[in-house]
Amino acid sequence: MTKILVVEDMDSLREEIIETLTYEGFEVIGAENGAVGVELALKHLPNLIICDVMMPELNGYETLTTLRREPSTATIPFVFLTAKADKVDMRQGMQLGADDYLTKPFTIEELLGAISARLAKQAILQNHFDQEIQQAESRMEYFARHDELTNLPNRVLFHDSLQQAVAHARRQRQ
Repeated sequence: MTKILVVEDMDSLREEIIETLTYEGFEVIGAENGAVGVELALKHLPNLIICDVMMPELNGYETLTTLRREPSTATIPFVFLTAKADKVDMRQGMQLGADDYLTKPFTIEELLGAISARLAKQAILQNHFDQEIQQAESRMEYFARHDELTNLPNRVLFHDSLQQAVAHARRQRQ
């Protein structure tokens, strides 16, 4: 199940978002400020974070900066929610690494659209990384038994083949 962290200091809005996203089938965790949000993000490693900009303790920009420094949370999609519709504020959030920016008031459709787009992009990236890892593992396995320069079988492959031949001969003799 897709896990979403909602970091919003306004209780009523946070609860409304949590209720809506839960109804839509997401597992949702709520945090009342950036400090709690960072703690919960590190603990639960959500698939996506929705965060208000103006909050006590850690504001949204500080929350994002803190999470981007941590390897375990650095690539989690991050969507800002804010009443600040100024382009300078939006630009600041994007320069810090935010993936999207929704201005209040927003519709449920806008929120769900932003979530869907971010999760789809994350899935594409994850699939790409998985393929890269699989290809690297295949190359490592091949070159563990073949010379990288000549592509000829190496001593390890010869040894393994010899062991298999001896084992086969023993079974045939019995």
